[in-house]
Parts: sequence; structure tokens; C-alpha cells
Amino acid sequence: MRARGMTYDTGFVVRGENSRPDVDPAIVRRELAVIRDDLHCNAVQIIGGDPERIERAADAAAELGLEVWFSPYPLELPPDEILALFRDCAERAERLRRRGAAVVFVAGVELSVMNRGFLPGDSPEERVHRLLGRPESRAETMGALAQAVNLFLADAATVVRERFDGPLTYASIQFEQVYWDRFDIATYELIRSAEVADQFADAVRVLALGPKPLAITGFGTAAYRGAGDRGGRVLEVVEYDSQTRAPVRLDDAYERDEAGQAAYLTELLEVFDAAGVDSAFVFLFAQHGFPYRPDADPTQDLDRASLGIVRLLDGTRGQTYPDMAWEPKEAFAAVARQYGART
Repeated sequence: MRARGMTYDTGFVVRGENSRPDVDPAIVRRELAVIRDDLHCNAVQIIGGDPERIERAADAAAELGLEVWFSPYPLELPPDEILALFRDCAERAERLRRRGAAVVFVAGVELSVMNRGFLPGDSPEERVHRLLGRPESRAETMGALAQAVNLFLADAATVVRERFDGPLTYASIQFEQVYWDRFDIATYELIRSAEVADQFADAVRVLALGPKPLAITGFGTAAYRGAGDRGGRVLEVVEYDSQTRAPVRLDDAYERDEAGQAAYLTELLEVFDAAGVDSAFVFLFAQHGFPYRPDADPTQDLDRASLGIVRLLDGTRGQTYPDMAWEPKEAFAAVARQYGART
């Protein structure tokens, strides 16, 4: 793979609330240096809902010599507000590119299910259920969705290209049926589940044969037993606050399985490398709001459901990195081995 990537979260914004309330620029830079030096990444996807935070993290990543995938991640926004976010971020990304950084602009992630205006429903879960819940009308619904998504992406591409002169992509779900002619890179959020495990490698090889370089984002799993089999349903075990949508507890006492998370990422990175994927971005370095609580009731140990490759410590410092409030999981070492072997 050309780009050995990691996804770095600067905070998701939903209804004005940021999932990462405090961000210390010194910690961001330190974590990005760990991503470069210890995980052997040469690229990082900077995601979030606050343009200023994304820009600051992107600046730090570029100073470290990392290729930056500047990735605004709108959540629960209508199309006009998504375009406004892209305008702002495209100008920031272009400033960074003009200073000599290698920058790719990602015009959103899974827009059709993560935002309003493409599918009926008040949450991603409701939207997916409406899309897939009636087999007799599924083809018609998906066709209409693909048309709506592509019409919006045409506007988004125009808005971004008026302000940003570097490569452009969009992190899509396959059923959105994106027309890639307006983008420089074809990017898919690909998550292997038990249902598609026997077809997954062949499907990736087919995608890699396309005319555009292929990037894979959004792939990862949690550290509880059986998480990898769930694919995109991996977070369904989490119960959320009905008002803030902050994670509260797990719905059962799931067994911790860091080895399973590590094996999942190892296998997928090997598939992507063998298929000729251009760029891959592991999801996720750290999942904020999912602290590690080994001495609490297992349902309170939210890290078991975290897709992060580090466990966030609840009020303490780590041993491997004493200046950081996290400790690497087995998945951290697995990614480092995979990427280190390809440097």
C-alpha cells in the first residue's frame, strides 16, 4: 500500500455537542508523532466536526511529514449545512496544501445514513432500517438514494474544487453507488462481517481493479469476543443517553478479546495489501467517551466496545507512554507490525 494510514478523531459534533470536550494541542501533536514513529504510518485521516480543530491537527500532522486526509465528518446535518462545512474546510485544507503539505480532501463520510435529508429517520439506525427493512421495495429505494447522493456530491465537489486544488475523494458506503468520475480517489468504508467474510477478499480485489486508486476507510472492530463477526453492527451493544447520545453502558457483560481485535485488523490489512489497495486508514486511534474500567462492572467497561487501538484510562496515566492517558491494546502492536513490515 502506498498510504499506510490511521484515523485520528478531533471530536464528533452532534447537535452542537462535541464528543471530545477538551483538546490539548500538545497531546494531539504527541499522539500524531506516535502514529508516525511507533505505528509506522505515513498518512493520517483527520476527522471531526469542528473545522478549526481539524485544521490544527492537520497542521501538526503535516509538520511531522504525514500525508493529511482532511476529513470533515458531518453528523445529523441537512445538506445546506454540510456544504457550508465543506466550504470552510476546503479553504483551510488549501492553505495547508499551499504551504507544501500533501493533502487529500475527504468530502464527508457515509453522508446518506449519518445525516438528514437523504433517507427518512431520526438516527443512523432508523435510516438503515428504513432502507433495508422492506425487501420488496429495496431496489427502488436504493436507486432513489443513489440519485440523491450523487446529485449532492456533484454540488459538494464543485464547492470544494472552487477552493481546494488537491486530490478529492468521498468515504462512501457501497450501496450509495457513487459516480467516481468527479473524484480523484475511490474511497469505501469497508467493514468485514461474518456474513460476507468468505467473499470479502474477492470483493476488495474487484474494487481495486477500478480506474481510480482505491482507498479503504472505516474498517475496525472492538475488543469484545465476537465483535469482528458483527461488522458494522459492532456498536449495537452500547446503550446511549437519550438526550446527549453519550455512551453510558454495555447491554451485557461481554468478554474482553483484544487478541480478536488485533487479528481482525491484521487480516484486513493483509487483504488490502494483497489486493493492491492504494491507501488504508485503520479506524480508530482512540474512541473518546469509551473509557477503560477494568475494576468496574463489565457493563461499565466501555473500552470493550471501543474501536480504538488504545484504551483510554479513566483518570490515570499509562505505563508504555507515561505522558499519555492511554495504554496500547494488542491491536496497536498488530498495526505496527503490519505497517512496519511495509516501510
